[in-house]
Amino acid sequence: MLATLPGRTQGLGLITEPLLADLRLERLDYAQMNLWATLLGALVCFPTGWAIDRIGLRWVTVTIVVLLGITVWQLSVVSPGIAFIFGLLLATRAFGQSALSVCSIATVARWFPSQAGFAMGIYSVLLSLLFAVAFGLIGWSVRANDWRTAWFQIAMSLVFVVAPLAMLGLREPGGRSRPSAPGREPENRDDFTLRQALHTGAFWLFAGAGASFNLVSSGLGLFNQDVLAQRGFDQKTFHLFLAATTLLSLVGQFGCGWLSRRCRHQELTLLALVLYGSALAMLPFVRYPWQLWCVAVPIGVAGGMIIVIFFTVWGDLFGQQHLGRIQGAAQMLTVLSSGLGPVLFAKCFALHRSYAPVLCALAGAVLVLGVAAHWVRTPARALKP
Repeated sequence: MLATLPGRTQGLGLITEPLLADLRLERLDYAQMNLWATLLGALVCFPTGWAIDRIGLRWVTVTIVVLLGITVWQLSVVSPGIAFIFGLLLATRAFGQSALSVCSIATVARWFPSQAGFAMGIYSVLLSLLFAVAFGLIGWSVRANDWRTAWFQIAMSLVFVVAPLAMLGLREPGGRSRPSAPGREPENRDDFTLRQALHTGAFWLFAGAGASFNLVSSGLGLFNQDVLAQRGFDQKTFHLFLAATTLLSLVGQFGCGWLSRRCRHQELTLLALVLYGSALAMLPFVRYPWQLWCVAVPIGVAGGMIIVIFFTVWGDLFGQQHLGRIQGAAQMLTVLSSGLGPVLFAKCFALHRSYAPVLCALAGAVLVLGVAAHWVRTPARALKP
Protein backbone atom coordinates (compact mmCIF):
# COMPACT_ATOMS: atom_id res chain seq x y z
CA MET A 1 0.00 0.00 0.00
CA LEU A 2 2.92 2.33 0.62
CA ALA A 3 3.87 1.86 -3.05
CA THR A 4 0.54 3.46 -4.07
CA LEU A 5 1.82 6.85 -2.83
CA PRO A 6 2.78 8.31 -6.27
CA GLY A 7 -0.75 7.54 -7.49
CA ARG A 8 -2.53 9.21 -4.58
CA THR A 9 -3.63 12.80 -4.11
CA GLN A 10 -1.30 13.20 -1.11
CA GLY A 11 1.66 11.92 -3.11
CA LEU A 12 0.98 14.06 -6.16
CA GLY A 13 0.46 17.01 -3.84
CA LEU A 14 4.15 16.81 -2.90
CA ILE A 15 5.14 17.84 -6.44
CA THR A 16 2.13 19.87 -7.61
CA GLU A 17 3.68 23.35 -7.45
CA PRO A 18 7.06 22.56 -9.08
CA LEU A 19 5.31 20.34 -11.65
CA LEU A 20 2.93 23.15 -12.68
CA ALA A 21 5.80 25.59 -13.06
CA ASP A 22 8.05 23.14 -14.94
CA LEU A 23 5.39 21.89 -17.36
CA ARG A 24 3.72 25.31 -17.75
CA LEU A 25 0.29 24.04 -16.73
CA GLU A 26 -2.62 26.12 -15.53
CA ARG A 27 -3.95 25.15 -12.12
CA LEU A 28 -7.52 24.64 -13.38
CA ASP A 29 -6.36 22.49 -16.31
CA TYR A 30 -4.33 20.31 -13.95
CA ALA A 31 -7.26 19.97 -11.53
CA GLN A 32 -9.57 18.87 -14.35
CA MET A 33 -7.01 16.37 -15.66
CA ASN A 34 -6.58 15.00 -12.15
CA LEU A 35 -10.36 14.64 -11.72
CA TRP A 36 -10.85 12.68 -14.93
CA ALA A 37 -7.74 10.59 -14.31
CA THR A 38 -9.16 9.64 -10.91
CA LEU A 39 -12.62 8.78 -12.24
CA LEU A 40 -11.38 6.77 -15.23
CA GLY A 41 -8.62 5.12 -13.20
CA ALA A 42 -11.23 3.77 -10.79
CA LEU A 43 -12.52 1.45 -13.54
CA VAL A 44 -9.33 -0.61 -13.22
CA CYS A 45 -10.52 -1.90 -9.82
CA PHE A 46 -12.92 -4.36 -11.50
CA PRO A 47 -10.42 -6.19 -13.74
CA THR A 48 -7.85 -6.17 -10.92
CA GLY A 49 -10.25 -7.97 -8.59
CA TRP A 50 -11.09 -10.47 -11.33
CA ALA A 51 -7.39 -11.10 -12.03
CA ILE A 52 -6.64 -11.71 -8.33
CA ASP A 53 -9.39 -14.32 -8.13
CA ARG A 54 -8.30 -16.06 -11.35
CA ILE A 55 -4.50 -15.68 -11.44
CA GLY A 56 -3.43 -15.05 -7.86
CA LEU A 57 -2.03 -12.25 -5.74
CA ARG A 58 1.67 -12.56 -6.49
CA TRP A 59 1.74 -12.23 -10.26
CA VAL A 60 -0.98 -9.59 -10.38
CA THR A 61 0.78 -7.49 -7.73
CA VAL A 62 4.23 -7.78 -9.32
CA THR A 63 2.86 -6.82 -12.73
CA ILE A 64 1.04 -3.77 -11.38
CA VAL A 65 4.08 -2.60 -9.38
CA VAL A 66 6.31 -2.81 -12.47
CA LEU A 67 3.75 -0.96 -14.62
CA LEU A 68 3.42 1.72 -11.94
CA GLY A 69 7.21 2.08 -11.77
CA ILE A 70 7.44 2.53 -15.54
CA THR A 71 4.65 5.13 -15.44
CA VAL A 72 6.30 7.11 -12.63
CA TRP A 73 9.61 7.03 -14.52
CA GLN A 74 7.93 8.33 -17.67
CA LEU A 75 6.30 11.12 -15.67
CA SER A 76 9.72 12.11 -14.31
CA VAL A 77 11.01 12.76 -17.85
CA VAL A 78 7.80 14.07 -19.45
CA SER A 79 7.84 17.20 -21.61
CA PRO A 80 5.08 19.85 -21.74
CA GLY A 81 1.99 18.53 -23.51
CA ILE A 82 -1.47 18.15 -22.00
CA ALA A 83 -2.41 14.91 -23.80
CA PHE A 84 0.71 12.98 -22.76
CA ILE A 85 0.65 14.36 -19.21
CA PHE A 86 -3.01 13.35 -18.84
CA GLY A 87 -2.23 9.84 -20.08
CA LEU A 88 0.52 9.43 -17.49
CA LEU A 89 -1.68 10.83 -14.70
CA LEU A 90 -4.40 8.38 -15.71
CA ALA A 91 -1.98 5.44 -15.66
CA THR A 92 -0.55 6.54 -12.31
CA ARG A 93 -4.02 6.76 -10.77
CA ALA A 94 -5.13 3.46 -12.33
CA PHE A 95 -2.08 1.39 -11.32
CA GLY A 96 -1.41 3.11 -7.99
CA GLN A 97 -4.53 4.43 -6.30
CA SER A 98 -6.86 1.80 -7.78
CA ALA A 99 -5.22 -1.50 -8.78
CA LEU A 100 -2.41 -1.74 -6.23
CA SER A 101 -4.75 -0.72 -3.39
CA VAL A 102 -7.04 -3.64 -4.28
CA CYS A 103 -4.03 -6.01 -4.19
CA SER A 104 -2.92 -4.73 -0.81
CA ILE A 105 -6.34 -5.02 0.83
CA ALA A 106 -6.91 -8.46 -0.71
CA THR A 107 -3.56 -9.70 0.64
CA VAL A 108 -4.48 -9.08 4.27
CA ALA A 109 -8.07 -10.27 3.77
CA ARG A 110 -6.92 -13.58 2.27
CA TRP A 111 -4.36 -14.28 4.96
CA PHE A 112 -6.84 -13.48 7.75
CA PRO A 113 -10.12 -14.80 6.31
CA SER A 114 -12.15 -14.31 9.50
CA GLN A 115 -11.98 -11.77 12.34
CA ALA A 116 -9.31 -9.78 10.52
CA GLY A 117 -9.92 -6.62 12.54
CA PHE A 118 -6.91 -6.87 14.85
CA ALA A 119 -4.53 -7.72 11.98
CA MET A 120 -5.92 -4.87 9.89
CA GLY A 121 -5.63 -2.51 12.86
CA ILE A 122 -1.88 -3.22 13.02
CA TYR A 123 -1.70 -2.91 9.23
CA SER A 124 -3.39 0.51 9.30
CA VAL A 125 -1.15 1.86 12.07
CA LEU A 126 2.03 0.70 10.30
CA LEU A 127 0.73 2.20 7.07
CA SER A 128 0.17 5.59 8.72
CA LEU A 129 3.70 5.56 10.12
CA LEU A 130 5.25 4.49 6.80
CA PHE A 131 3.36 7.19 4.91
CA ALA A 132 4.60 9.79 7.41
CA VAL A 133 8.22 8.68 6.84
CA ALA A 134 7.71 8.63 3.06
CA PHE A 135 6.26 12.16 3.07
CA GLY A 136 9.35 13.39 4.89
CA LEU A 137 11.85 11.63 2.61
CA ILE A 138 10.13 12.59 -0.65
CA GLY A 139 9.65 16.17 0.52
CA TRP A 140 13.34 16.38 1.38
CA SER A 141 14.30 15.00 -2.05
CA VAL A 142 12.07 17.53 -3.82
CA ARG A 143 13.66 20.40 -1.86
CA ALA A 144 17.23 19.13 -2.17
CA ASN A 145 17.04 18.16 -5.86
CA ASP A 146 13.84 18.68 -7.86
CA TRP A 147 10.54 16.89 -8.43
CA ARG A 148 11.85 14.94 -11.41
CA THR A 149 14.70 13.44 -9.37
CA ALA A 150 12.34 12.53 -6.54
CA TRP A 151 9.92 10.82 -8.93
CA PHE A 152 12.77 8.96 -10.67
CA GLN A 153 13.94 7.67 -7.27
CA ILE A 154 10.41 6.42 -6.53
CA ALA A 155 10.27 4.67 -9.92
CA MET A 156 13.56 2.87 -9.29
CA SER A 157 12.39 1.84 -5.82
CA LEU A 158 9.20 0.37 -7.25
CA VAL A 159 10.92 -1.67 -9.96
CA PHE A 160 14.06 -2.78 -8.10
CA VAL A 161 12.85 -3.01 -4.48
CA VAL A 162 9.07 -3.42 -4.21
CA ALA A 163 8.58 -5.72 -7.22
CA PRO A 164 11.31 -8.23 -6.14
CA LEU A 165 9.94 -8.22 -2.57
CA ALA A 166 6.47 -9.03 -3.90
CA MET A 167 7.89 -11.77 -6.13
CA LEU A 168 9.83 -13.43 -3.30
CA GLY A 169 7.55 -12.87 -0.34
CA LEU A 170 3.95 -12.75 -1.53
CA ARG A 171 2.11 -16.08 -1.42
CA GLU A 172 -1.45 -17.26 -1.25
CA PRO A 173 -2.47 -18.72 2.12
CA GLY A 174 -1.43 -22.34 2.50
CA GLY A 175 1.72 -21.87 0.41
CA ARG A 176 -0.06 -21.66 -2.97
CA SER A 177 1.34 -19.11 -5.40
CA ARG A 178 -1.99 -18.88 -7.22
CA PRO A 179 -5.55 -20.13 -6.84
CA SER A 180 -6.56 -23.53 -8.15
CA ALA A 181 -7.75 -23.69 -11.74
CA PRO A 182 -11.44 -22.96 -12.22
CA GLY A 183 -13.47 -26.14 -12.18
CA ARG A 184 -10.91 -27.99 -10.01
CA GLU A 185 -11.26 -25.76 -6.96
CA PRO A 186 -13.93 -26.95 -4.51
CA GLU A 187 -16.78 -24.47 -4.48
CA ASN A 188 -17.90 -23.02 -1.19
CA ARG A 189 -21.61 -22.47 -1.58
CA ASP A 190 -21.67 -20.12 1.40
CA ASP A 191 -19.38 -17.60 -0.38
CA PHE A 192 -21.04 -14.73 -2.22
CA THR A 193 -20.43 -13.84 -5.85
CA LEU A 194 -20.08 -10.17 -6.75
CA ARG A 195 -23.65 -10.10 -8.06
CA GLN A 196 -24.99 -11.63 -4.84
CA ALA A 197 -22.97 -9.18 -2.73
CA LEU A 198 -24.33 -6.24 -4.73
CA HIS A 199 -27.86 -7.38 -3.88
CA THR A 200 -27.23 -7.10 -0.12
CA GLY A 201 -27.73 -3.97 1.92
CA ALA A 202 -24.53 -4.76 3.81
CA PHE A 203 -22.35 -4.23 0.72
CA TRP A 204 -23.81 -0.78 0.06
CA LEU A 205 -23.64 0.17 3.74
CA PHE A 206 -19.93 -0.56 4.13
CA ALA A 207 -19.01 0.62 0.63
CA GLY A 208 -21.03 3.79 1.30
CA ALA A 209 -19.26 4.34 4.61
CA GLY A 210 -15.85 4.14 2.92
CA ALA A 211 -16.97 6.26 -0.02
CA SER A 212 -18.52 8.97 2.17
CA PHE A 213 -15.36 9.16 4.27
CA ASN A 214 -13.19 9.45 1.14
CA LEU A 215 -15.49 12.09 -0.35
CA VAL A 216 -15.33 14.29 2.74
CA SER A 217 -11.65 13.69 3.50
CA SER A 218 -10.56 14.45 -0.08
CA GLY A 219 -12.55 17.70 -0.26
CA LEU A 220 -11.77 18.78 3.28
CA GLY A 221 -8.15 17.71 2.92
CA LEU A 222 -7.61 19.84 -0.17
CA PHE A 223 -9.29 22.96 1.28
CA ASN A 224 -8.70 22.37 5.00
CA GLN A 225 -6.57 25.45 5.50
CA ASP A 226 -9.20 27.67 3.88
CA VAL A 227 -12.00 26.02 5.89
CA LEU A 228 -10.20 26.81 9.14
CA ALA A 229 -9.22 30.29 7.95
CA GLN A 230 -12.92 31.11 7.56
CA ARG A 231 -13.34 30.24 11.23
CA GLY A 232 -10.51 32.62 12.18
CA PHE A 233 -7.60 30.18 12.59
CA ASP A 234 -4.10 30.75 11.18
CA GLN A 235 -1.77 28.44 9.27
CA LYS A 236 -0.02 27.21 12.42
CA THR A 237 -3.32 26.06 13.87
CA PHE A 238 -4.07 24.29 10.59
CA HIS A 239 -0.81 22.34 10.80
CA LEU A 240 -1.51 21.43 14.44
CA PHE A 241 -5.02 20.30 13.47
CA LEU A 242 -3.58 17.99 10.79
CA ALA A 243 -1.04 16.52 13.21
CA ALA A 244 -3.68 16.00 15.91
CA THR A 245 -6.16 14.24 13.63
CA THR A 246 -3.39 12.02 12.23
CA LEU A 247 -2.33 10.90 15.71
CA LEU A 248 -5.92 10.40 16.79
CA SER A 249 -6.57 8.23 13.71
CA LEU A 250 -3.97 5.81 15.11
CA VAL A 251 -6.04 5.64 18.31
CA GLY A 252 -9.13 4.87 16.23
CA GLN A 253 -7.30 2.17 14.27
CA PHE A 254 -5.96 0.41 17.37
CA GLY A 255 -9.30 0.75 19.15
CA CYS A 256 -11.32 -0.55 16.23
CA GLY A 257 -8.95 -3.48 15.77
CA TRP A 258 -9.43 -4.42 19.43
CA LEU A 259 -13.20 -3.88 19.39
CA SER A 260 -13.63 -5.92 16.20
CA ARG A 261 -13.17 -9.07 18.30
CA ARG A 262 -16.08 -8.08 20.52
CA CYS A 263 -18.50 -6.06 18.37
CA ARG A 264 -20.27 -6.54 15.06
CA HIS A 265 -19.16 -4.57 12.02
CA GLN A 266 -22.52 -2.78 12.00
CA GLU A 267 -22.06 -1.54 15.56
CA LEU A 268 -18.56 -0.25 14.85
CA THR A 269 -19.78 1.46 11.66
CA LEU A 270 -22.66 3.12 13.53
CA LEU A 271 -20.26 4.47 16.16
CA ALA A 272 -17.71 5.70 13.59
CA LEU A 273 -20.23 7.42 11.33
CA VAL A 274 -22.08 9.10 14.20
CA LEU A 275 -18.77 10.47 15.51
CA TYR A 276 -17.71 11.62 12.05
CA GLY A 277 -21.05 13.17 11.07
CA SER A 278 -21.37 15.02 14.39
CA ALA A 279 -17.88 16.49 14.03
CA LEU A 280 -18.59 17.65 10.47
CA ALA A 281 -21.83 19.31 11.62
CA MET A 282 -19.98 21.19 14.38
CA LEU A 283 -17.04 22.34 12.24
CA PRO A 284 -18.83 25.30 10.51
CA PHE A 285 -19.74 26.74 13.94
CA VAL A 286 -16.34 26.52 15.62
CA ARG A 287 -15.09 29.84 16.98
CA TYR A 288 -12.55 29.08 19.73
CA PRO A 289 -9.48 26.81 19.84
CA TRP A 290 -10.96 24.49 22.47
CA GLN A 291 -13.94 23.92 20.20
CA LEU A 292 -11.64 23.06 17.31
CA TRP A 293 -9.87 20.41 19.38
CA CYS A 294 -13.23 18.98 20.43
CA VAL A 295 -13.94 18.54 16.71
CA ALA A 296 -10.48 17.12 15.96
CA VAL A 297 -10.95 14.20 18.37
CA PRO A 298 -14.00 12.58 16.71
CA ILE A 299 -12.71 13.36 13.19
CA GLY A 300 -9.40 11.61 13.86
CA VAL A 301 -10.78 8.64 15.83
CA ALA A 302 -13.68 8.03 13.43
CA GLY A 303 -11.42 8.25 10.39
CA GLY A 304 -9.14 5.57 11.81
CA MET A 305 -12.11 3.34 12.61
CA ILE A 306 -13.66 3.66 9.15
CA ILE A 307 -10.37 2.71 7.48
CA VAL A 308 -10.06 -0.50 9.53
CA ILE A 309 -13.71 -1.45 9.00
CA PHE A 310 -13.47 -0.94 5.24
CA PHE A 311 -10.35 -3.08 5.01
CA THR A 312 -11.69 -5.99 7.10
CA VAL A 313 -15.39 -6.42 6.44
CA TRP A 314 -15.50 -8.02 2.98
CA GLY A 315 -13.94 -11.39 3.75
CA ASP A 316 -15.92 -11.78 6.97
CA LEU A 317 -19.27 -11.11 5.30
CA PHE A 318 -18.88 -12.50 1.79
CA GLY A 319 -16.15 -15.15 1.93
CA GLN A 320 -12.90 -15.68 0.04
CA GLN A 321 -13.84 -17.23 -3.29
CA HIS A 322 -14.84 -13.97 -5.03
CA LEU A 323 -13.18 -11.58 -2.59
CA GLY A 324 -11.05 -9.82 -5.22
CA ARG A 325 -14.05 -8.84 -7.34
CA ILE A 326 -16.08 -7.67 -4.34
CA GLN A 327 -13.23 -5.59 -2.94
CA GLY A 328 -12.52 -4.19 -6.40
CA ALA A 329 -16.10 -2.94 -6.68
CA ALA A 330 -15.98 -1.36 -3.23
CA GLN A 331 -12.59 0.24 -3.91
CA MET A 332 -13.88 1.70 -7.18
CA LEU A 333 -16.64 3.53 -5.28
CA THR A 334 -14.13 5.05 -2.85
CA VAL A 335 -11.86 6.21 -5.68
CA LEU A 336 -14.80 7.81 -7.51
CA SER A 337 -15.88 9.62 -4.34
CA SER A 338 -12.35 10.90 -3.71
CA GLY A 339 -12.42 12.52 -7.16
CA LEU A 340 -15.82 14.14 -6.58
CA GLY A 341 -15.11 15.49 -3.09
CA PRO A 342 -12.90 18.46 -4.04
CA VAL A 343 -15.35 19.41 -6.80
CA LEU A 344 -18.26 19.60 -4.34
CA PHE A 345 -16.26 21.76 -1.93
CA ALA A 346 -15.05 24.07 -4.70
CA LYS A 347 -18.55 24.44 -6.18
CA CYS A 348 -20.02 25.20 -2.78
CA PHE A 349 -17.46 27.91 -2.12
CA ALA A 350 -18.00 29.41 -5.56
CA LEU A 351 -21.75 29.66 -4.95
CA HIS A 352 -21.87 30.62 -1.26
CA ARG A 353 -18.35 31.93 -0.45
CA SER A 354 -18.44 29.45 2.41
CA TYR A 355 -17.92 25.73 3.01
CA ALA A 356 -20.64 25.53 5.67
CA PRO A 357 -23.47 24.33 3.35
CA VAL A 358 -21.50 21.37 1.97
CA LEU A 359 -20.19 20.42 5.42
CA CYS A 360 -23.68 20.43 6.92
CA ALA A 361 -25.16 18.51 3.96
CA LEU A 362 -22.46 15.86 4.09
CA ALA A 363 -22.77 15.62 7.88
CA GLY A 364 -26.47 14.85 7.47
CA ALA A 365 -25.76 12.18 4.85
CA VAL A 366 -23.11 10.54 7.05
CA LEU A 367 -25.43 10.50 10.07
CA VAL A 368 -28.26 8.94 8.04
CA LEU A 369 -25.85 6.26 6.80
CA GLY A 370 -24.75 5.63 10.37
CA VAL A 371 -28.33 5.14 11.57
CA ALA A 372 -28.93 2.79 8.64
CA ALA A 373 -26.07 0.62 9.90
CA HIS A 374 -28.27 -0.39 12.85
CA TRP A 375 -30.98 -1.76 10.56
CA VAL A 376 -28.96 -3.43 7.80
CA ARG A 377 -29.14 -7.21 7.94
CA THR A 378 -25.98 -9.29 8.11
CA PRO A 379 -25.64 -11.76 5.18
CA ALA A 380 -26.58 -15.30 6.21
CA ARG A 381 -23.02 -16.55 5.66
CA ALA A 382 -21.65 -14.27 8.37
CA LEU A 383 -24.10 -15.68 10.94
CA LYS A 384 -22.70 -19.22 10.62
CA PRO A 385 -20.00 -20.31 13.11
